[in-house]
Amino acid sequence: MMRSGQDTRNMIIEKSATLFNLQGYSGSSMSDIMGATGLQKGGIYRHFKNKDELALEAFNHSVEVLRRTYRFAISGKKTAEEKLLAVLSIYLNIVEEPPVKGGCPLLNTAVDTDDTHPLLNLRAREVMNEWLSFIQSILEEGIQAEEFKSDLDVQEVSIFLTSTFEGSVMMGKLYNDNDYVKKYYNQLKHYLNYCIKQ
Repeated sequence: MMRSGQDTRNMIIEKSATLFNLQGYSGSSMSDIMGATGLQKGGIYRHFKNKDELALEAFNHSVEVLRRTYRFAISGKKTAEEKLLAVLSIYLNIVEEPPVKGGCPLLNTAVDTDDTHPLLNLRAREVMNEWLSFIQSILEEGIQAEEFKSDLDVQEVSIFLTSTFEGSVMMGKLYNDNDYVKKYYNQLKHYLNYCIKQ
């Protein structure tokens, strides 16, 4: 059965998303992309103008995988605290079952494109803003429900939670050890209990 043009395009995006998340945008050559997809250069350029366009599409794909993971994590959760714990625990098994192979695509892309790919770096900033707004909305929900202190600075707390979350993911990936994320998660529960709750 022949693959349709859209199927081929989707396959290139999915394979490249994994490749970029494992090796970085700068560290992935066109030869690497050809090897991952099984296509020749012409077959790839039939669907994408250049590597930069493919990188943006691949990053967007990885982000959508994360969005689905977050939505699934909070489904059925009743309280804001349960939702925060759920979304900030998705990398507890970073070694065997990360949402996206290679670690957090947002963290990886932010570091990899700092000075090399301004458009991709800008897209990473947009996604980070979206994530921070998502965490802030859960915190605000907790304030409204009187789970959390009424004077809570949701912007400050969302930045702190995100920074420590991404740091634990980085360490878990660096040491190939789930224990770093688990220790973060244990401290997160203490933080919510002592610093945020009424």
